[in-house]
Amino acid sequence: MDWIMKFPLTAFCVVLIWYLCFFTPPETVLSEVPLMDKWTHMVMYGGTTGVFWMECWRAMSKGFEFTKTRRLVVGVICPILMSGLIELLQAHCTGGRRSGEWLDVLANTIGVLLG
Repeated sequence: MDWIMKFPLTAFCVVLIWYLCFFTPPETVLSEVPLMDKWTHMVMYGGTTGVFWMECWRAMSKGFEFTKTRRLVVGVICPILMSGLIELLQAHCTGGRRSGEWLDVLANTIGVLLG
């Protein structure tokens, strides 16, 4: 629970990603833009990672102990693993409403690395 108190915006972004990945998106004119889905994935994961690093810097400036290894795991490895899990769940647990794509995982990974 202490983690959520130190990283509230990151926790909100993670919950928002889970929600957005399982609701049925409406059709818009932006749906016709080539690779719009992939850009959206990069922005979501890049933004979340950027928020995490800002909150990490803030927490560490207030004396929060966070080793380099733990920062790497929480800030890079966990979001990439989460994106793979979400894509697997989309492919197998949404009854065809959503499809899991490995290119989405690649876009998410690029977003994480840019963030």
